[in-house]
Amino acid sequence: MIRRSALGVFTLFLISLIIFFATNVLPGDAARAILGRSATPEAVAALKAQLGMDRTLSAQYLAWMGGLLHLDMGMSLISRGPVWDIVRPRLTNTLLLLAVTSVVALPVSFAIGTIMAIKPGRLFDNAMNGFLIGTAGIPEFVIAIVLVLLLSTQVFHLLPSTALVPPGQTVLQNPGVLVLPVLTLTLAVMPYLGRLIRASLMDALASEYVVTARLKGLPPRVVLLRHALRNSLVPSIQAAALTLAYILGGAVVVEFIFQYPGLGSALQSAVAQRDVFVIQAIVLIFACGYITFNMMADILTILMTPRLRS
Repeated sequence: MIRRSALGVFTLFLISLIIFFATNVLPGDAARAILGRSATPEAVAALKAQLGMDRTLSAQYLAWMGGLLHLDMGMSLISRGPVWDIVRPRLTNTLLLLAVTSVVALPVSFAIGTIMAIKPGRLFDNAMNGFLIGTAGIPEFVIAIVLVLLLSTQVFHLLPSTALVPPGQTVLQNPGVLVLPVLTLTLAVMPYLGRLIRASLMDALASEYVVTARLKGLPPRVVLLRHALRNSLVPSIQAAALTLAYILGGAVVVEFIFQYPGLGSALQSAVAQRDVFVIQAIVLIFACGYITFNMMADILTILMTPRLRS
């Protein structure tokens, strides 16, 4: 576990290098974007010196990393305020969206995959399999648009089409704005997770130890819960980790479509304004979340698989 955690930290360090140098080779000049096209070269040079952008990239990277170690993400080039003050409320909203989507998507996908595996080839299995395969090829933004047309405008006007939160209020005070983003992300991840759980459980049900348990006369419920499900959880854990990482990354598109006040919409605004330090902070948070989810899945896999611990 210590070795896996150290590898995760090293991977995050490599990603931070890529993020920093990739954002610094983006086209355009951040200082000129702030001052405008009519700014004189002297004013641009003075602003670069003030922001520390006149130093070498290696010196800027070391200063950036030193600030991150002290929880200082730098200053926004646009608002001139701390990046953390911009990111913190958006991070809270994105984590809330991730948590609610996980609470909905993971149990529903697990239940659907389990029922399909228990009764393969029947009406529910065939109908749900066709639905999941059809949904798997639809991008998130198409799912979002269809849901808006069905539930917000043309057919049923039940939910707000955008996740706009009134000033001075939080997302928790307006839970209705979460419904469409959560439903979109759930439909986006359910095909992958549900079909993987189905395949994993069907392999477990066809294994020799399950056949032996049935021959011993154990009740079907005991065979399913104690033998088949328990051994099919390992690939399901890996799939759940990838699903959480996918939800975190997929939130960028969904938040932009619904104007949800999270990290995704903040990243879109920062890219449009070339606010480099905000871009670096948000992308690094996404990378940290992806590595954390996968590291937790690896550790849980080791704990649940005695052969990997021997």
